[in-house]
Amino acid sequence: MQTEIVVPTKKQRNKSIVNMSPAQMIQMAVNGKADLNSIAQFLQIQKEWEANEAHKAYHVAMSEFKSNIPVILKIKGVDYNTSKGNVKFSHADLANAVGILTPELSKHGLSHSWKTTQNGTITITCKITHVLGHSEETSLSASADETGSKNSIQSLGSTITYLERYTLFAILGIAAKGQDDDGKKATVLVGKKELMAIRDCLLAKELPESGLLKVLKIESLEELPMPRYMEAMGIIAAKVKS
Repeated sequence: MQTEIVVPTKKQRNKSIVNMSPAQMIQMAVNGKADLNSIAQFLQIQKEWEANEAHKAYHVAMSEFKSNIPVILKIKGVDYNTSKGNVKFSHADLANAVGILTPELSKHGLSHSWKTTQNGTITITCKITHVLGHSEETSLSASADETGSKNSIQSLGSTITYLERYTLFAILGIAAKGQDDDGKKATVLVGKKELMAIRDCLLAKELPESGLLKVLKIESLEELPMPRYMEAMGIIAAKVKS
C-alpha cells in the first residue's frame, strides 16, 4: 500500500510558527521552511506581546507593593545657623529608607536605580524596573545645596542625596512619616530660583498651583520653607497631567 505524503501549505506552515519560540523560528528559517518576512512579523508580534505582559506585570507588582508599604520614619535631624536665622528639621535618612524598601520591592520582582546628570543643575532620575523588563522613571533637578557650612563637594553630595530620596519616594508614591512637618521651624524660605523651578514643573505637568498649595498646607509658594522644596518637587513629579 502506497503512503500518501501530505505537504503542508505555506499558510499552514506560517500558522504553526505562531506557537514556536524565536529560536525555533530562526532554525526553521535556516532549514528553509519559512520565509524571512513571515518570521520577522511573528518575532515583532511576540516582542510586542512580551512587552505588554511585562507592562501589566509591573503594575500588578507595584499595586501589591503599595498595598503594604513599609513605614519610613524621619530619623535624621538637621540643625544649622544662617544669616537669616536657625534652620532645624528632621527628614528620612536615605540609607535607612533604601534598607527598608529594597527587600520589600524585591519581594514583588522590583528594583530601583538612579542616574545622575549635570548641565548647570543636578538632575537625578530614579528608575523602577520589574524582572520581566518593564521600567518607569521620574526625574528631579536642583542646584547644589550651599546651605550651612558645606564645601563644594559636600554641596553636590547633599543635593544628590536629597534628589535620590525624593525621586525614590515620588515614583513609589510614598512619604516619610511626619513629612508634612518638614521645615516648620525653619526660617529660610525658598528663593526666586526655587520658585521658578516649581512653577516651571507645574506648567510642564499642566497642574494648578492651588492644588500644590493645598497638599503642602500653605497659602502661597513664597511661604514654602527651603527644607520643603524637595518635597514640593517630589509631589509634582508624582502627579500626572490633568
